[in-house]
Amino acid sequence: MRKRHPKPSNVSDPSSVVAKESGNVGAISPRRSGIVWLALCLLAYSTWTVYNYQHVILPPPLSSEQAGKRGFSEVEAMKHVEELTQLGPHPVSSDGLDDAVQYVFEMAEKIKKTAHWEVDVDVELFQAKTGANRMVSGLFKGKTLAYSDLGHIIIRILPKYESDAGENAILVSSHIDTVFSTGGAGDCSSCVAVMLELARSLSQWAHGFKNSVIFLFNTGEEEGLSGAHSFITQHPLNSTIRLALDLEAMGVGGKSAIFQAGPDPWAIENFASVAKYPSGQIIGQDLFASGVIKSSTDFQVYQEVSGLSGLDFAYADNTAVYHTKNDKIELLKPGSLQHLGENVLAFLIRAASSSNLPNNKELQGEEKSNPDSAIYFDILGKYMVVYRQSFGTMLHNSVIMQSLLILVTSLFMGGYSAVISLLLSCLSIIFALIFSVAFSVSVAFILPLISSSPVPFASHPWLAVGLFVSPSILGSITGQHLTFLLLQKNASRVYSKRKQLSPVVRADLAKLDAERWLFKAGSIQWLVLLALGTYYKIGSAYLALVWLVPPAFAYGLLEATLTPARLPRPLKFVTLLFGLAVPVLVSSASFIRLAGTMIGMLIRFDRNPGGTPEWLGSVMVAVIIATFVTLTMVYLLSYVHHSGAKRSVVAMLCIITGLSLALVSSGTIPAFTEDTARAVNVVHVVDTTKGQDPISYVSLFSYTPGNLNMEAEKIGEGFTCGKERNTDFVGFEATYSCVTEEGAGVGWDEGNIPTMRVLDDDASGVSIDTRGSSRWVLAINMEEIEDFTLEAEDEVLVPRGGKKASVDGWHTVQFAGGRKAPRRFVLRVLKGRKGEESEPEKRKKRPLLKLRTDFNRATPKVEDVLRKLPPWCSLFGKSTSPYTLAFLASLPAGILG
Repeated sequence: MRKRHPKPSNVSDPSSVVAKESGNVGAISPRRSGIVWLALCLLAYSTWTVYNYQHVILPPPLSSEQAGKRGFSEVEAMKHVEELTQLGPHPVSSDGLDDAVQYVFEMAEKIKKTAHWEVDVDVELFQAKTGANRMVSGLFKGKTLAYSDLGHIIIRILPKYESDAGENAILVSSHIDTVFSTGGAGDCSSCVAVMLELARSLSQWAHGFKNSVIFLFNTGEEEGLSGAHSFITQHPLNSTIRLALDLEAMGVGGKSAIFQAGPDPWAIENFASVAKYPSGQIIGQDLFASGVIKSSTDFQVYQEVSGLSGLDFAYADNTAVYHTKNDKIELLKPGSLQHLGENVLAFLIRAASSSNLPNNKELQGEEKSNPDSAIYFDILGKYMVVYRQSFGTMLHNSVIMQSLLILVTSLFMGGYSAVISLLLSCLSIIFALIFSVAFSVSVAFILPLISSSPVPFASHPWLAVGLFVSPSILGSITGQHLTFLLLQKNASRVYSKRKQLSPVVRADLAKLDAERWLFKAGSIQWLVLLALGTYYKIGSAYLALVWLVPPAFAYGLLEATLTPARLPRPLKFVTLLFGLAVPVLVSSASFIRLAGTMIGMLIRFDRNPGGTPEWLGSVMVAVIIATFVTLTMVYLLSYVHHSGAKRSVVAMLCIITGLSLALVSSGTIPAFTEDTARAVNVVHVVDTTKGQDPISYVSLFSYTPGNLNMEAEKIGEGFTCGKERNTDFVGFEATYSCVTEEGAGVGWDEGNIPTMRVLDDDASGVSIDTRGSSRWVLAINMEEIEDFTLEAEDEVLVPRGGKKASVDGWHTVQFAGGRKAPRRFVLRVLKGRKGEESEPEKRKKRPLLKLRTDFNRATPKVEDVLRKLPPWCSLFGKSTSPYTLAFLASLPAGILG
């Protein structure tokens, strides 16, 4: 066989011969500018495609003819949404709520009349008695939520000839009431409509069921989850419930996803097996449980008070319109109701036909966790992965041990230089995160200086790509590049001993070695996160597993060698594609969704108006985005540093950030629009603090970060703004507000002012007369008071004894009720706390009691301000949110002394 002679070009370069003999043809790295840009484009396109498949594409709406008698029809459900939203806002004790309850009752009676002849449909209008609820965690921790005269509609569907069906029920719950500021198309008329259509459909199925299904249309959810609590503690059917499903909305429309499940995994496992369009991520559950999302749902009541397991669904599109005027039917995307309806219908048919429903009512209060709960996530909105925590822990531990074994073996074979490179790789992770956060946060601090709002991207979330994503990537590149230079220096020292290689080859080999260690740094990063998540039993730890295993496997299959004698080669582009395919498919949509949700929540970020710095909301979004970028871009960016594309990538990122800042600075893109409005409230305050003559003024304050100077100027009613203007001292603290006193004494009657007087008997106590108001909040100074009782018309709402939690030394009692709710309450207090807080000077500053009473009235002055309110503003409702007339009173700490 004739030996082939080498080409002249190969012979002329001795270093190439050495590289070839070492098995490293082409050791001198290629120019991969095109490959890097292609990788960036593919990543951007694939993440957006995955996001659309997983969260945007909805099933087609079905008419009643298409769905059939036993199917779910969005067209029919939308008729209910239209009817309910036409009633306008319908909060507790309003005429609109009475009309909404009556409509639901009439629809329930219609379902009863058209049900299958072998199915019993019971319809009941349940009027709840006076009660009180004290949550042990979440948004309402440290509060007593009192209620009275709440009316609920209950539909129970069960087979006629299954004797035990009535003793085992699945509860499906949502609320009819809305906040005062919106007609509530999303929150929660959409859910009520879905429930009515589900009830109609199940009334044709139930003759084959083994269990009953109860639909609860409650009122009082917006007043502190009172509707669910009154039903679960007062109605005789509560003892029959084995499973609870709650339908909620944190926006309007889109896919309704599961964001809480358990504690028993039965429900989520069966949902995953039958749902046509499964949607849900345990990352939402982890964030909700951590308190990052400041909200609560009826599902918390079913878990804590009754120890039930189940599923909590929520619409989350357009979170910026939540509790504002823009929660309207026009924003309900076609297919939204169909998506939720078909998923829940399939699950209810499975659950109602099952003979092994979970029964874990012993799991109550703080003991509601399950050691073997489920980890769940959907892929592309078509498949749902569910596995037990015990299996996840075993899998995670196995991966961790194997990864550590490979790492230790690699270090042992690589020797001292490998240990140094490992430490520098870990440093690259830290540097990348620090610089990424620093660059992104810098933009957040710049925004208030160049824009009329510190959150100018609120109405156009895509601006966050240029404002935060670009500088975050730029920061990650900067942080990585610093350690790339250190890794390169360390590798140069190692390769300097190989005298047979030319200096040019040694330099290139050092760069290639540094590049590989940056890629491996990604695996180290996710290995640490996996270990931490597994140790603390965080369900979202599966994300670390997904980002660790596929890239590590791709590297091991296509790149890795444990032989230190071989020289490094350029990282293959196919390694990147192969390694990132699964992580992008599983998690990219969730990261985009979470960032978008956080941006939408900025509309209501400042829950204590003026209590936080203006820049804080943008900084939080910047940190979240920078963290996502650093974690997920670690593999891709390792390809940039030894590439001709580096300069062009950096230049493009700078241009994108610069253009975004220019758009914000020029005001071309408004921070708020009529459809994505700033959350503000206008309240006529009458301050009747004891020992003073009544003071009356109109206050304007906002839950959205930023001052109110522009709005005050637009209204032109003589408002003055400042942080010293404390509007309220119960429920919220508006330390930055606009106040005008031109409305003093206008639009209120002295007889409507709530009174607070000391009882003239042996027991220390206070009589609270709310004079026509069915909504009030009372704060009790627990630093002065040892215990208290609260009575309403001789019925004890809060008994003496037991732990009464407080926040900042105050325990809050919040009351809301219907038209027949009591108006006179007696608070009996047991004083006895002595100490530094009882000194006269401090007691002057901290009264014993503080009361706020809200009225659903608008005084002439408030009506004038509301008419002039800019179109980019919307009143915002929340639990304990004000109407447009509020009376304030307090009781000095020494009055009972």
